[in-house]
Amino acid sequence: MTAIAGMQYPGSKEKVQAMLNTMSHRGNAWQLIIEEKGTILGVGGTRSQKSSAEVLLKEHIAEEMVSSSHYASAKATKKGIELARDPLGVSPLYYGRNKEGVFCFASEVKGLLAVTRDIHELPPGHLLTESNLRPIFKVRRETPRKDEPAKLASELRERIESVIAGTIGDENVGSWLSGGIDSTALAAIARPHVKEFHTFAAGFPGSADIHFAEIAANHIGSTHHTMLVKPEDVLKVLPEVIYHLESFDALLIRSSIMNYLVAKMAADYVPAVFSGEGGDELFAGYEYLHAVPQTKLQDELIDILGRLHNTALQRVDRSAAAHGLTAYVGFLDKRIVDLALLIPVEFKIKDGIEKWILRKSVADLLPDNLLFRKKAKFWQGAGVQDFIAQYADEMISDQDFAREKHIKSGERLNTKEELLYYRIFCDYFGYMGNLSWMGRTKGAPVN
Repeated sequence: MTAIAGMQYPGSKEKVQAMLNTMSHRGNAWQLIIEEKGTILGVGGTRSQKSSAEVLLKEHIAEEMVSSSHYASAKATKKGIELARDPLGVSPLYYGRNKEGVFCFASEVKGLLAVTRDIHELPPGHLLTESNLRPIFKVRRETPRKDEPAKLASELRERIESVIAGTIGDENVGSWLSGGIDSTALAAIARPHVKEFHTFAAGFPGSADIHFAEIAANHIGSTHHTMLVKPEDVLKVLPEVIYHLESFDALLIRSSIMNYLVAKMAADYVPAVFSGEGGDELFAGYEYLHAVPQTKLQDELIDILGRLHNTALQRVDRSAAAHGLTAYVGFLDKRIVDLALLIPVEFKIKDGIEKWILRKSVADLLPDNLLFRKKAKFWQGAGVQDFIAQYADEMISDQDFAREKHIKSGERLNTKEELLYYRIFCDYFGYMGNLSWMGRTKGAPVN
């Protein structure tokens, strides 16, 4: 995991250092700062990444590289700073200008807040130069292939195996494991490549994810670690989650709590983990998609894929980065995404089964109780369910919600739960008039 930051102003090394210091959780073993063409570039990360980062800085580029297709980069040019972000926004990047008009950038919002409150998110697949923002990649609807499903499933399996093997290399990698098809498939494919493969799950006692993760771990033969969480643990860690997540979106935070806790546990054993994010968006894993007409299903999948960067991917990035952990989202590798966009939607939901083509591609790896496990929302599978919503209802009166639901940015908070999160958010970051950089979950419930 890496943090990058910079300013387009000579002599601002101390300010860039302060920006990096706010993001030291992303890897604080070292920090490198150079001045090039009047621009200050800084990179901080883990010791294993130091040599490659030194090369990048010598080439006047600061870059966070999760994989070959997942990155955020800043380049010093004669005209200024050139920013770029990967097509799906796996790696975060924000920018703005301080009161003097100096251009700044950072991997996280808190990094920018060290020097400015002018915050903008660099959209996925975009390049920013000289205040000129332009797309360099966009996910588009493709003409489906006409191959038989067996051929598509076989090719999908080959690509997943290639991505997993290439990602592991010589690194010690584990996996977050919920017992769902996505995380279990990746873990099963990765298992033979790692001598001692660690898997991790967190949830309330008796929760579905804990149960199915143990079944999956036993099946693939991993060294499995379970964190049993109490309700008071959730409330205790909530402020930390909001601080690292940099959001008050209710569904995003609710889904991040267990992810944050399991990342903390995993960081004690491995430097990196696989995460199954992206499988639902690529292969139609959500229950509501059954109601979407087949002619519109691919457009809906492309839409929710394009929203991942500041919802689920933000959860994965911040939960992992908070503990200096790297999370690999194997399904969102370009090779798999490219193929998934060509697979006909009738092979994604078939005979009432979500992600049918993915299940077919890994059918030989998993027992039926895992292969055909129904999708559960992250917080439901972990047992969080409506616990925090009920807590917020007890803590916030109807009168308080009516008075506070309209916030400074002009937006409206959806629920008491969201107001609870917003109060904590403001304790850390203050009341912000512009929140256009912060994503909101599509279809969030309203009081």
